Amino acid sequence: MLFSYTITSFFFLLLPLLSIFFLIKASTPKKQSSLPPSTAIRLPKSYPIIGSFLAVVANRKRQLQWFSDILQVSPSATYVLHSSIGTRHVMTANPAVVQHILKTHFPNYGKGDYFKGTLKDFLGNGILNVDGESWKFQRQLASHEFNTKSLCKFMEIVVDTEISDRLIPILSVAAATGTVLDLQDILQRFAFDNICKIAFGFDPAYLLPSLPQTKFAQAFEETVKISSDRFNSVISVIWKIKKLLNIGSEKQMRIAVSVVKEFAKNIIRKKKNELKEKASLDSVDLLSRFLCSGHLDENFVTDIIISFILAGRDTTSSALTWYLWLLSKNPHVESEVLKEIKEKSEALVYEEVKDMVYTHASLCESMRLYPPVSADTKEAVSDDILPDGTVVKKGMTVTYIPYAMGRLETLWGSDWAEFKPERWLEKEEAENRRWRFVGRDAYTYPVFQAGPRICLGKEMAFLQMKRVLVGVLRRFKVVSAVEEGVEPEFDPQLTSKMKGGFPVRIVERDA
Repeated sequence: MLFSYTITSFFFLLLPLLSIFFLIKASTPKKQSSLPPSTAIRLPKSYPIIGSFLAVVANRKRQLQWFSDILQVSPSATYVLHSSIGTRHVMTANPAVVQHILKTHFPNYGKGDYFKGTLKDFLGNGILNVDGESWKFQRQLASHEFNTKSLCKFMEIVVDTEISDRLIPILSVAAATGTVLDLQDILQRFAFDNICKIAFGFDPAYLLPSLPQTKFAQAFEETVKISSDRFNSVISVIWKIKKLLNIGSEKQMRIAVSVVKEFAKNIIRKKKNELKEKASLDSVDLLSRFLCSGHLDENFVTDIIISFILAGRDTTSSALTWYLWLLSKNPHVESEVLKEIKEKSEALVYEEVKDMVYTHASLCESMRLYPPVSADTKEAVSDDILPDGTVVKKGMTVTYIPYAMGRLETLWGSDWAEFKPERWLEKEEAENRRWRFVGRDAYTYPVFQAGPRICLGKEMAFLQMKRVLVGVLRRFKVVSAVEEGVEPEFDPQLTSKMKGGFPVRIVERDA
């Protein structure tokens, strides 16, 4: 998660400097990506009193890439950014540091007051925004939904039904009519239906041929966007003042959040009635588990629902969007994926999907370059020293950046910029030429987090993505309609997106 630079006490002192800097910024040349790192990347200058505040402002619209650039030239892939008086933030792409904060010293690095405060309006006390006993309780109950039996049911009933009854018909019509689709939108709708079905036993029917624009979906998108803007704001006191005065984006936020929460509460009420009417349920979903656990507080359960919708809807759709774009630009990879798909039966079972080694490797490779969650911030509970010697004081934030880690030559080699699934594979035996997947440790590749908070839905996400790819690629070729020579822009919101959507043409494959 990208963190914000809080300049509360010195807001009025720094505002004039900010204005002056904007005047000179236009004449500052931008980094040319074709230049070697030694000449293209410079560590930010730090001045007395204001630290690197001017550099922060100058790079506010490319914050993620700027952080990645800095970490590329930092000797230990860790850097302490002095953003203002007494404000220091640690950012890292060092696997040893990631292991330190996510596992070895896990109790010392929590969400922190700033993180939780920024997302409080949206996520409340849901699993994505809490620490301690509340987090443990939610995770323990949620873990029941991610066992092998649940995964099989999820793939064979929920995902397959959504693919055959909704996704494929929409793609078929687009292929027949030559319609350009926003595939990112389609995949978000698909993932939204899935997470609601498996977690709450509720079908929102969002992926219909009419592609309905529901009030909830628009409100959810707006809430995610404004929450992301809060994190990326250079002077966070501004959004706090706007919230206090109920004006601008914060007024929009209040309205959108109320729509999202009312939607979640309606799901809860329907589920409560369902539980009252039935002595036992054939399929106990996640929401039922929470309600049956004795936690009937509507606000608390609402926060849980919103967290799981965000996690289940946006991460897999983001991963698939970037994957299908990369596949459209790398026909040799698409050929290998298709070869593996054709080796499987038409009606895949759990083990067949799980055993798609090359496809699995290509998904890992795609998420290395375009992780669904590009950065995540923790806050130190007490003073500490990181493995590379960096001193962390109580209250300082430490942000590990998977986006930057996937671009480090020291971790992935000089060909890190290539989309190369083979870097995750090795041949099992020379005579049969079968691939064997060779994973990286979770601290070198923390796309699904690591340690005690590692993503519960990791295996479910892979199964869902592979099943979608089988269903879609067996019948259709996805052709990017992005303008030739233009690379889509990576938009690091709470979960990353392709800015402006992913326009595609769907082409029916020959039988």
